[in-house]
Amino acid sequence: MSAGLVVVLAVAAGVPLLLGLFPAVRLPGALLEIVAGVLIGPSVLGWVTPDETIRAFALLGLSFLLFLAGSEVDLRRFRGSLGRQVAVSVVLSLAGAGIVVAVLLALGVGGAPLIGVAFLATSLGLVVPVLSDAGALGRPVGRLTIAGASAGEVVAVVLLSVGLAGGDTPLAGRLLLLALLLGALGVIGLAVLGAEHSARLSAVIARLADTSAQIRVRLTVLLVAGLALAAQALGFEAILGAFLAGMLVRALDPDPRRTHPLYPVKLEAIGYGLLVPIFFVTSGLTLDVAGLVEHPAALATVPAFLLALLLVRGVPAVAFRRDLSRRELFAVGLLQATSLPFLLAVVEIGEQMGLLDPAVGAGLITAGVVSVLVFPVAALAVLAKPATAPSVTRVTLWAWRPRIRSWSPGSGPATGTRSRPSSGSGPR
Repeated sequence: MSAGLVVVLAVAAGVPLLLGLFPAVRLPGALLEIVAGVLIGPSVLGWVTPDETIRAFALLGLSFLLFLAGSEVDLRRFRGSLGRQVAVSVVLSLAGAGIVVAVLLALGVGGAPLIGVAFLATSLGLVVPVLSDAGALGRPVGRLTIAGASAGEVVAVVLLSVGLAGGDTPLAGRLLLLALLLGALGVIGLAVLGAEHSARLSAVIARLADTSAQIRVRLTVLLVAGLALAAQALGFEAILGAFLAGMLVRALDPDPRRTHPLYPVKLEAIGYGLLVPIFFVTSGLTLDVAGLVEHPAALATVPAFLLALLLVRGVPAVAFRRDLSRRELFAVGLLQATSLPFLLAVVEIGEQMGLLDPAVGAGLITAGVVSVLVFPVAALAVLAKPATAPSVTRVTLWAWRPRIRSWSPGSGPATGTRSRPSSGSGPR
């Protein structure tokens, strides 16, 4: 057992306890885990230096984090007009990323395309709790935010993997390899559906699911590892396989908390209870804070990267302007620009491949930390204020989801006066 790993586990256990003792401190646990990693790491106190054991657990944590992110992507959200709006927002994000890449190339920054891809993703795991706290998950602003964030996450992971696949492999070859991976994903999906039609096999799985065998969890871990290995074998990053595994699990069971209530809890226990915190703390251990402080030019990248996040992920919120008020659009832009886990993954991959300078990587991660600190708080403040009455377009947009309770943020016109009841509806 590595002594450093024990210290990392102590930090992972101590952060939620600290937040629980001081509930007024509204900070994401992931952020404190990264900061704690910086403090105990080589940059500050020097208590822990990442060894092979810690790095292996961190890699598993990264894979499981991407798996859980993939499992948050509900493909049912991209139906009809909502899908078209999300597609427009993705195109705008790609255009913004292209502008960022062009500027970075002109400035001679290494790994410019990788940085551009890094800005495409939104931290779903951080955005969903913010929307929940604001009571906005069931409102159009919440559903549009989650749909846009999910699409950005998918595009970012695919582009990252395709862009880095195979080294000298031409683009057509990379796309063919991606098609092979997706084909394997489809075969696995069909096999699972076929197994569900087998009464005997279904009965065995149901009987073993909540015993010491934990068969659903074991099969899921096998799926994550198998697809990650398949992605690596085809020249992609392992995170693509892990992310696709999450999407497949969600596609096969769109509402797992209703069909198998304990199953998501068990997966989150493995991920957020063990592996993911180790990844966050290790990210802090490897963060080149000294390089960021010693080089003013690298420190100056932090506000520039924050502006880039707002350009690439915040501005595309205008795609939802027909269905949201200006205040809600502003909140959506801030939430979509909230990003940290994917930035951590990109920096780790970029530095391992020699594509990113450590100081630039530290600037990217610091910008992500600031986005997590500032953007959700600002979005909460905006969503807490009363919004204008919804338009007819907004009501019809969500009419296709009969299970969603109709919502109106105001009780009358924008002036605050009540509308006159129709004749026969009661006393005036």
